[in-house]
Amino acid sequence: MKVLAVHPSALMYTRVFLRLEPLGMELVAGAARSAGHDVQILDLQAETHEDYWKMLDEFQPDVVCYSGNYLANVPEILDLCRETRYRNPNIFQFVGGHSVSFIAKDVLELSEGTINCILKGEGDATVGLLLEAVQNGKDILEVPGVITKDGEGPPPIFVESLDKVRPARDLLRHRNKYFIGTLDPAASIEFARGCPWDCTFCSAWTFYGRSYRTASPQVIADELEEIKEPGIFIVDDVAFVHEEHGMAIANEIKKRGIKKEYYLETRADVLLRNKEVFKVWSEIGLSYIFIGMEAVDEEGLKQFRKRVSLDKNFEALEYARSLGLIVAINIIADPSWDRKRFETVRQWCLEIPDIVNISVTTPYPGTEIWHKEARRLTTRDYRLFDIQHAVLPTTLPLPEFYEELVKTQQVLNTKHMGWEALKDTAGIAARLLRNGQTNFVKMLWKFNSVFNPKLQLADHQRPARYLMPVQPDAVSKLNKKDLYVHGPGGRKTRALDDDTEKFVDTTRMGECAEADAEA
Repeated sequence: MKVLAVHPSALMYTRVFLRLEPLGMELVAGAARSAGHDVQILDLQAETHEDYWKMLDEFQPDVVCYSGNYLANVPEILDLCRETRYRNPNIFQFVGGHSVSFIAKDVLELSEGTINCILKGEGDATVGLLLEAVQNGKDILEVPGVITKDGEGPPPIFVESLDKVRPARDLLRHRNKYFIGTLDPAASIEFARGCPWDCTFCSAWTFYGRSYRTASPQVIADELEEIKEPGIFIVDDVAFVHEEHGMAIANEIKKRGIKKEYYLETRADVLLRNKEVFKVWSEIGLSYIFIGMEAVDEEGLKQFRKRVSLDKNFEALEYARSLGLIVAINIIADPSWDRKRFETVRQWCLEIPDIVNISVTTPYPGTEIWHKEARRLTTRDYRLFDIQHAVLPTTLPLPEFYEELVKTQQVLNTKHMGWEALKDTAGIAARLLRNGQTNFVKMLWKFNSVFNPKLQLADHQRPARYLMPVQPDAVSKLNKKDLYVHGPGGRKTRALDDDTEKFVDTTRMGECAEADAEA
């Protein structure tokens, strides 16, 4: 069969800071192609809806699948499904991905029959089974992870091995469009999948059932050798949790003489525990790390269940700097913040040399915050769930909250973007322009046109065609196993040695670690 895989348009913050290749969609496309199907990819981050309709006419797919990784993309996906059904009523349409796995029934209801099914869980594990069922007229409800308006199939399953799923990178039509910071162009790669922690604001662990699986160093090195881009973003939720695995990859890279520049994301406590791994990686191309501090005080860390003390966070920052690494920190702005709190955070950001990014507390389905948040949602518009809009009641009047938020985000703009940033990176910018790469240079002056309090406030006034269902009252006691997409499989699903497993448990909140000892 002919299969068209579609990734939706860019979210608000990605229009400035990054545009990552759709690795998840490439993995699904690769699995579908391995199952014998003719596959094409269209990424609306880099192309237009007009390109989509043109490809639909020229390629004439039997199946169109959409990546539903982000809540804010749900309305666009629904619009495309409706119009595609109107133009081509015989096309089988399904949606997979992280976010829609948690809200499958809601999306199906909103689609009014234009979506045939949701494929819940790891799409690269089951897309071949779904396409076989569609092709041969079998009951798709026998496929693991399938949900339709008529029922639900068996629970989703994991891929047999991360070594056996390869992304169809060759199907992406505009590879020069993908970048993150000065990595322009940049490819993405996964070394491991899943997260063994359980932060309240995150749904990575609820999606993967607190599992943690790794690809072999040899396969990772093979993939790196095949990637043409000089820059690599490692997409693992937490890089180098397992010291031995991180070191083995580094040794394989050194042995083969692979020369790349790397960005990654990790935790402060992982960095401090596995210092030698990060030191070795800094010597083979690692230049930039994201550390999710989330809060600048102990109370905030406790709220997000980040059991890393402020002292440890600052120690990690110092160590990363000592390796010559550029550090970017994420802070989560709570809707309860007042002017004084914003000012305190701004001053803190100005006092440190690191890049600081401010996002907004956003309850997402699959997170504990979603189920336990006592405050009521102030909007049911999917488009506003993008970590840049306030969807919970704010202490400040909403216009003032956005003014303070953007004023605080300007810390990043003033310190690291615009003319000052260009002075510091003039050589890099010149080299990129000589090579025809303009993504980073264009980014330098986009901030004010995207991050604008009046525009953000106006977003709340836009008519919404698709609304989230009215949410029930917050639960007083939550059975965390009810959150999972892939059910918890316990210790056997985590590729960690015993010492690392104990480290993970001691860096989770005590009562939660005890309650989840078997998960």
